[in-house]
Amino acid sequence: MDGGLFVQWWAWAVLAIALFGFEVIAPGFVFLGFGVGAAIMAGLMGLGLFGSNIAVILLVFAALSLLSWFAMRRVFGIRKGQIKKWDIDINDDV
Repeated sequence: MDGGLFVQWWAWAVLAIALFGFEVIAPGFVFLGFGVGAAIMAGLMGLGLFGSNIAVILLVFAALSLLSWFAMRRVFGIRKGQIKKWDIDINDDV
């Protein structure tokens, strides 16, 4: 069975660019992890590290996306002390 676009490095690069564009529309690290995973997959596929086994390619993509999402959440996520806790409400009579 032929892998189609899954085995083409440029298809992964196009997917990464599209996912980065979607991240601009829906911010909050929703698509950024998938975009980084697709960009890394484009590099790995460009080096010829994977054959045409679609299951392995998608598994590696999923693992890379998850790892990159956790790494970015750790680096760019909410730091301790950044959360503001409000004691009063604007509608409370003072």
